[in-house]
Amino acid sequence: MSLRINDIAPDFTAETTQGTINFHDWIGDGWAILFSHPKNFTPVCTTELGTMAGLEGEFKKRNVKVIGISVDPVASHDKWQADIKTATGQTVNYPLIGDKDLKVAKLYDMLPAGAGETSEGRTPADNATVRSVYVIGPDKKIKLVLTYPMTTGRNFDEILRAVDSMQLTAKHQVATPANWKQGEDVIITAAVSNEDAIKRFGAFDTILPYLRKTKQPSA
Repeated sequence: MSLRINDIAPDFTAETTQGTINFHDWIGDGWAILFSHPKNFTPVCTTELGTMAGLEGEFKKRNVKVIGISVDPVASHDKWQADIKTATGQTVNYPLIGDKDLKVAKLYDMLPAGAGETSEGRTPADNATVRSVYVIGPDKKIKLVLTYPMTTGRNFDEILRAVDSMQLTAKHQVATPANWKQGEDVIITAAVSNEDAIKRFGAFDTILPYLRKTKQPSA
């Protein structure tokens, strides 16, 4: 059974570049992003890890922890970090999970049960499906899943935008329209009556009977 939004993110214990972690304990009471890549020392993933390193401060402002994973041992992660610095100018300060026995990749349904028990001898193509992003909320539930092909680098600005939307909509009975960005108008959900909307938001515009927009609520 593949993981779906609002499923509990599977818990696990694993070795990382910053020591052994229990995933749920590591998340704590905030948000988390788990993002995977098929293999170390590959070009697209090198740019991705550096890009995430450059944005880590923005995620921290939002109480979001970041952790990466590939089906490679921790020692390989440590060696890779110099290349990431050379290619992107960024230092990776977030932990990277070593998943050489493929346990976490299988637990998150990124690889089939029959994929074997070791990362040794596997090519990036063998691990092509280990290319996902999971955003996990304080309740340990999966809030967002994105999976990309190997040749398409992920847009981490979009992940940051999605986090902004999810955190806003978790606090207020609003949704965000297509291409929404911080500070732009939001949609009032159907659960809020017109009378309650005036009390909550002060004013709103009715575009369609089921589409009402208002200013973004303050935190």
